[in-house]
Amino acid sequence: MSNPIKAIVINKEDNTYSASLSTIENSDLPNENVSIDVLYSTLNYKDGLAITGKGPVVRSFPMVPGIDLVGTVTNSTSDEFKNGDNVILNGFGVGEKHWGGLAQKAALNSDWLIPLPADISPKQAMQIGTAGYTAMLSVIALEKQGINPESGEILVTGANGGVGSFAIYLLNQLGYNVTAATGRLDQSDYLKELGAKQVIDRNELSNPGKPLQKERFAAAIDSVGSHTLANICASLKYGGVVTACGLAQGMDLPASVAPFILRGVSLIGIDSVMRPKADRIEAWDRLAKLVSADYLDKISTEISLEHVIDNAERLMQGKIRGRVVVNCQS
Repeated sequence: MSNPIKAIVINKEDNTYSASLSTIENSDLPNENVSIDVLYSTLNYKDGLAITGKGPVVRSFPMVPGIDLVGTVTNSTSDEFKNGDNVILNGFGVGEKHWGGLAQKAALNSDWLIPLPADISPKQAMQIGTAGYTAMLSVIALEKQGINPESGEILVTGANGGVGSFAIYLLNQLGYNVTAATGRLDQSDYLKELGAKQVIDRNELSNPGKPLQKERFAAAIDSVGSHTLANICASLKYGGVVTACGLAQGMDLPASVAPFILRGVSLIGIDSVMRPKADRIEAWDRLAKLVSADYLDKISTEISLEHVIDNAERLMQGKIRGRVVVNCQS
């Protein structure tokens, strides 16, 4: 007889939406070609929406949330992975359409997995999680467009968020001059500790602005969208680049074509969910080399599955700063 598996399970019956710490069996897991003992998962904003029901994230029920996980392969019919391999998963609709990482075990498609880099531990991988992985994809995109530390000032919006704070840290590690835009100026010292040289109020960018503005930034990483992204495009230097990876202010883009045709500005979309495997491996290999253990310990707290639901509520109330790592075996 198999041992029962602890998991966060979301159900919806009639109009009643619920999330609970439940017990499932191995036979309940999806029919996929790789079985995993989940070592760590995380609590992301999307997981918070799913667990609390405050956003239409979950596509089918019952659902095990958790868009990130790291674990050890226990059974595989894939030629790519063997028993004992440590693997990472980010995205691919896991925790939304497919059962995710907030459980002691998971069954996943091998196409969604990459090897855990040798230079980071399983816990460190989830201290980084989708936030750090998305930030790294954004930095790589800037590099591939020819942006380097000599290019000039780099703007990071949503600076106190997961992606924003990681982007500041990574850019600073690579020698860039970073300006952070935030709505929480009381956190300026924290942002400067991460590596921001300047901190500005997000209100400088969040209202409707002129189609072309004074050239200031060589590049930007934006997780806000809407008027903020429009103003960034209008403020980039000739040949400037902005990566867009979020929509905290909104999905709209009330911008003009002027920056693109008069200054040669480039707008690069960053998708972390369906990214090809080669891009994932490149990003994680870079993260393994750039991110220090001390930094990760500073920005993260560890909880067990028993405390996930309470912390999801706190996350949605804005009461959590930094990364929440879930030890799925404790």
